[in-house]
Amino acid sequence: MNEARRSSAALEVRGLDVYYGHSHALQGVDLTLESGVFSVVGRNGMGKTTLCKAIMGLVPVSGGSIRVRGEDVTRRPPAQIARLGVGYVPQGRRLWRSLSVDEHLRLAGGMRAGAWTVERIYDTFPRLAERKDHGGGQLSGGEQQMLAISRALLTNPHLLIMDEPTEGLAPVIVTQVEEMLLRLGEDGDMSVLVIEQNIGVATAVSRNVAIMVNGRINRIIDSARLAADRELQQRLLGVGLHAELEPDVDIAPSGREVKPAPAPRRDGPLRIYISNPTLPTRWSQPVPIARIEAAARTVSTQVTRLDEAVRRQREPSAAQASGPPVVLVVGTLDTKGPELRYIRDIIAESGLRARLVDVSTSGKHSSCDVSAQEIALNHGRGGSAVFGPDRGAAVTAMADAFASWLRRQGNVAGVISAGGSGAASLVAPAMRTLPVGVPKLIVSSVASGDVGPYVGPADITMMHSVTDVQGLNSISRAVLANGANALAGMVKARLEARAATAREPRGLPSVGITMFGVTTPAVQKIAAELRDDFECLVFHATGVGGRSMEKLVESGQLAGVIDLTTTEICDLLMGGVFPATEDRLGAIIRSRLPYVGSVGALDMVNFGAPDTIPERYRGRKFHVHNPQVTLMRTTAEENERMGRWIAERLNQMDGPVRFFLPEGGVSALDARGQPFWDPESDAALFRALERNVRQTGNRQIVRVPKNINDPDFAAAIVGAFRTLFGRAGARRRLAR
Repeated sequence: MNEARRSSAALEVRGLDVYYGHSHALQGVDLTLESGVFSVVGRNGMGKTTLCKAIMGLVPVSGGSIRVRGEDVTRRPPAQIARLGVGYVPQGRRLWRSLSVDEHLRLAGGMRAGAWTVERIYDTFPRLAERKDHGGGQLSGGEQQMLAISRALLTNPHLLIMDEPTEGLAPVIVTQVEEMLLRLGEDGDMSVLVIEQNIGVATAVSRNVAIMVNGRINRIIDSARLAADRELQQRLLGVGLHAELEPDVDIAPSGREVKPAPAPRRDGPLRIYISNPTLPTRWSQPVPIARIEAAARTVSTQVTRLDEAVRRQREPSAAQASGPPVVLVVGTLDTKGPELRYIRDIIAESGLRARLVDVSTSGKHSSCDVSAQEIALNHGRGGSAVFGPDRGAAVTAMADAFASWLRRQGNVAGVISAGGSGAASLVAPAMRTLPVGVPKLIVSSVASGDVGPYVGPADITMMHSVTDVQGLNSISRAVLANGANALAGMVKARLEARAATAREPRGLPSVGITMFGVTTPAVQKIAAELRDDFECLVFHATGVGGRSMEKLVESGQLAGVIDLTTTEICDLLMGGVFPATEDRLGAIIRSRLPYVGSVGALDMVNFGAPDTIPERYRGRKFHVHNPQVTLMRTTAEENERMGRWIAERLNQMDGPVRFFLPEGGVSALDARGQPFWDPESDAALFRALERNVRQTGNRQIVRVPKNINDPDFAAAIVGAFRTLFGRAGARRRLAR
């Protein structure tokens, strides 16, 4: 009986009905979570939070059943459900203001014994250890969410339910939460149901995503497909547009033609209504008109609307995306106005066209070229999502709105910003959407620390401000002037180079190649063979390298990929220090570029110094590469897991694919007589790929009886790539 229960799904919901009075909130919901992480997304008022509360016994269930690991918990008291191993992170955190961080954790830690202890929480979230004596009401939004998650983890649940875990968090904290969810899914000890409105997080942490519409599960879709299908996001989730499930069509009665009403003149100030002060649901009361009027803002500049049909009819909006190249000076003008205008003036004096863009979240109006209110209207839920009382939520929403606005601008020659961590969090996500090569510079006090969360895979330059960006003085003037002049120089040089390139014949097509130290000989041979016909761009596979290569794929700057070294996938699945993201290979799937791949360095997980290796890996085979890098040999079981992971993504590729398996070893250390030589583990990897990849004429697995660094293996890679790509590069060179 116990064995049967352990093999049951972590969560099984069947025909679930919940009413609020006469409002039918959940309507026959069916949902199954076998294991790992599963995301549920949907617009406000669709029933997502009600689903969480119903599972936890916090709202009465009218019909249907809820089973946790095979045990029926329908209509059981919440305390009993919690004792059965169900943890809950509620929306809004629900902390006790009078209890310290440590008291919160000690209180939750006594419910169920398990792997999660207070000490492990402090190791996982060092910030909570620093704030252990502070009350719940003294924490920032990100710290409160860390504490709410930690409190649930300390109950050592079998099933963890998280309702909007990234709501109101700064982008850097969102990334931390996302990484933690990925680790929980990898560990396998806990299943996680994530209710989320952030599509990026929802699709990153789970393989499949359920979409809730009007109290029902509308569909369950592959996360990669949802992430790539913008039209579906708009139609079902309202992302990017104020979308509805079905288009609204005005039909003329009795077949008579209805002439459109003339557009009203808008010569004077505009009254901007930024949605309702309280977002409506299917069962809420209408918001009084007085509150809507009070929330309206008056501006005297034209406002770009999100509705594409309207936007195409507006000449001013179209003009913003065309014309001479422009440098954007972006920041929070309510607090950094003099500094940003100082930068703008220097850039303008250099002869470049500059525009001042406000991304403030206070709602205050500032003199600028593009107002914060105009930027906010580019958020999927309108300005009400941006100008709210929760600063963390406002910053996150404004960052999304600015990124959406920036994608619509077609004449951006460069972007510069100045400010603290908040300003960097606001502008960096949008900067990362720009193509590689467009100059991007952030002057900030955070530039002296870890800038990885801000820069990501993009070519963002970060300059330390030395003093805080707070007022103009002898130091800040010098630093800001250097930043402004540096950006102006980069922009001018790039514009001149583009003009010169336009007058010359087109160069060689670019191919991206991934490399690690233990695959360097192979990459050198491949690049040498291809350099007459292709421009070879080599990316170091340290986590960011693979992301940078795929960013170039997304922006159309690569003509093909030789993904020789996929070791980042190994670190992603096993918890190494150079991990890929779950979207590794996603750009190839979406772009359909010619793809030649291999299993380079999948024999090793990368860690730091020996004392940083996780306890669960003690006793494994290690090789000390240098005092800061320790390599761990992967096992047959881990290789099989990686093979299935890669195969799943190869099956989604519609472009030409050749994936090579070096039977003589996957790295320099995995060769006969070397420390990581293990043919059985390699064979497990190869078998998993061959069993799970659906081979066709366009998608093939190729075995080569050589080590990955053998010249014959490199020759096989080059031959396959030339076959897939054709000799377009050579033909172009001869034509010149």
